[in-house]
Amino acid sequence: MSGLVAIILIVGCLALYFLPTIVAAKRGHKHGSAIAILNLLLGWTFLGWVAALVWSAT
Repeated sequence: MSGLVAIILIVGCLALYFLPTIVAAKRGHKHGSAIAILNLLLGWTFLGWVAALVWSAT
């Protein structure tokens, strides 16, 4: 795998991991920083990631 493909893959995975934080920031969510912390600390669990995503969308 070339270096460029690896970098694109890593950036894509990070963007997917931080999708709840990105959604909260784009929507101007009043609890955006709390969502980002939840995403950072519990996003590695599927349940934590889904909870952060749902929270950012509400």
